[in-house]
Amino acid sequence: MEKMQVQQWWRSVKSRLSYKNATIIVCLFNTITVLLLLQGFFFSSSSSNIASSNKALQRHIKECEEIRRAMVPVDLIRRVREITEDEYVGIEEIEAKDVKQTAAMDLVSRLNNYRSYSDSGSTKALEEWRKRKMERARQRSVGKNGTSNSES
Repeated sequence: MEKMQVQQWWRSVKSRLSYKNATIIVCLFNTITVLLLLQGFFFSSSSSNIASSNKALQRHIKECEEIRRAMVPVDLIRRVREITEDEYVGIEEIEAKDVKQTAAMDLVSRLNNYRSYSDSGSTKALEEWRKRKMERARQRSVGKNGTSNSES
């Protein structure tokens, strides 16, 4: 008997239940659910718990950042920078010395080559010119010393 009643009830529900009615029922259920969720989200007492958990999370993040900063080897980084700067300065000085040395060696080799290829007459003329130049330089230095001594 009971089975017959359930079947009759289902048939009556089935005849009354159309797609339109089913859609309306589902939409009402969804609307009620959304309203309940919104009420729980906006008007609950857990909002103070959320704020306190945010503060705790921010404090935890700050502590983690402080620990990370404390772990950075600042002295080591500073020393490495000093060493690299010294290295670059040293390399530049060495390169400047090398350039000067190579220029000097090139000049010496060219002078030696010039002397070997030139004839004795031009070598004598070069020596006489050098002597005259040295004599003029001495006279100028004596003249400067003489004027500076007389002014003193």
